[in-house]
Amino acid sequence: MIEFFFDCSSPWTYLAWHNIQPMAKELGAEISWRPILVGGIFNTVNPSVYAQRETPVPLKARYMQKDLGDWARSAGLAIKMPPTVFPVNSVKAMRGCIWLGNKDMVPFARAVFEAYWGGDKDISQDAVLSDICKSVGIDPQKFLAGIGDQAIKDQLKANTDEVMARGGFGSPTIFIDRTDMYFGNDRLPLIREALLRRKASAA
Repeated sequence: MIEFFFDCSSPWTYLAWHNIQPMAKELGAEISWRPILVGGIFNTVNPSVYAQRETPVPLKARYMQKDLGDWARSAGLAIKMPPTVFPVNSVKAMRGCIWLGNKDMVPFARAVFEAYWGGDKDISQDAVLSDICKSVGIDPQKFLAGIGDQAIKDQLKANTDEVMARGGFGSPTIFIDRTDMYFGNDRLPLIREALLRRKASAA
């Protein structure tokens, strides 16, 4: 079992979201999608992210742009960094993922990622989320009503608190078999090796 804790506001998460699915399918691993609010994590355990944004290291920032471009090209994805609205308030989108449930959230989350990182759309806006809903066959009115439910809000907070309690400090945070944690898109080769080891030991 792969647990994938994610927030659509992260470009590296968009890459990992895209890349982990064919790998999981190839290796016969099931993915449990766990929406979180990464801003809550930064506020609680990783405020250095904000300091880095306020006073970036120019050489490191320039390389990050190249690195992101290289990974996006490898994945066949279009990513605009930074988007016009950055950072973006993704809370409604992430509540929507929870409201939809593990299976139905996949096409929605993909559309949210593509709208924000590929289409430069402000995913904090109800009109943008409504268009995304329509594009994947979700009733926008039911969606906007559903994400206002207190149980949905509570679950997003619970997921965010859980990943921090288990050692996570950002998005994407990925676990194999509950305790084996990996962070970021560039750890996917290590995740592949871990899954292969488990398959071999189970054979």
